[in-house]
Amino acid sequence: MASDGRRAVVLLSGGLDSATALAVARAERFACYALTIDYGQRHRVELDAARRVATALGASDHVILTVDLRRFGGSALTADVALPRDRDPKAMVDIPATYVPARNTVFLSLALAWAEAIDAQDIFIGVNALDYSGYPDCRPEYIHAFEQMANLATKAGVESRSRFTIHTPLIQLTKAEIVRRAFDLGVDPALTWSCYDPQLDGRVCGTCDACILRAKGFAEAGLTDPRS
Repeated sequence: MASDGRRAVVLLSGGLDSATALAVARAERFACYALTIDYGQRHRVELDAARRVATALGASDHVILTVDLRRFGGSALTADVALPRDRDPKAMVDIPATYVPARNTVFLSLALAWAEAIDAQDIFIGVNALDYSGYPDCRPEYIHAFEQMANLATKAGVESRSRFTIHTPLIQLTKAEIVRRAFDLGVDPALTWSCYDPQLDGRVCGTCDACILRAKGFAEAGLTDPRS
């Protein structure tokens, strides 16, 4: 779909949610600038998934930026900490060991910097506050606060040249609704990767929170996940 000239920076991890957010931005006729952060995550296979998705969905540009959060640790995704396994999705109300300290704040700040540099007013992020692992930086009140900050802390915002908007098209959707939205928008789930613990044979582990939530979404949507 052709762009109408507006630019958007889209945070793209390579997972199903971020791929769907990119597809939404494309459907809304933004020229999409995909930003993937290589933060030292244990599931680095998602970086390859992000490359595939950016190409398949026609991103105008795709940057993979290295910010090695392993130096800080503090998470099962960036340090030698055990992953939560086999959790009941209904019990995912605490903040799990896979929470990476301030990750979305770091990511959104980098997206904001790129957006200001290319005169984009819009940033898309695939956060979800319904079927998710309890991360505090996925909540609507956090996104609203960051958006306010973005318009206070940038030259473009202070000079009123831009009014930054943080788009969260999935934030109030169930995982099943996200899966259906992905299919409706032409996202190929086989290109995406969600699992926190890739197996040596290239399969998903099936027991981490990301795998469990993804499986729940596909099952409730009545669709088959090519990654399962």
